[in-house]
Amino acid sequence: MSALLALLASGAAHALDIRSVSRHGVVLYQAPQDSSKKLFVISRDTPLEALSETDTWVRVRDRDGTLAWVHKADLSTRHFVQAVKPLDVRQRADLDSPVLLHADKDVLLELLDNNHAGWLKVKHRDGVVGYVRIEEVWGA
Repeated sequence: MSALLALLASGAAHALDIRSVSRHGVVLYQAPQDSSKKLFVISRDTPLEALSETDTWVRVRDRDGTLAWVHKADLSTRHFVQAVKPLDVRQRADLDSPVLLHADKDVLLELLDNNHAGWLKVKHRDGVVGYVRIEEVWGA
């Protein structure tokens, strides 16, 4: 029983390894080699979940669950999240807080902080800093 509890606790503590694309036009491949099939091209700042890696490649999953390989050099340590639906960026981590910005589905927001009990502190590309609900974005 204690082994099961330890396993569950370790899974709950495991955070996703989210990385963002470092430039526009990054190619995602079917296998970790340049000669493999090119699946699609992705834009700068798009968050991807890193699943495993080699010296030069990272296996990733996108918001839709698609698995692919990307050159490690094409990923950034900056962390962005992607709106999964239209959302409001609020002044404080509170639903009654004033709305600073309405963002459309798929808008990318830089993640600044994830320590607000269900809220994320984010920054829009126009400089607006505020809070969104964690369930409104992918990549946190």
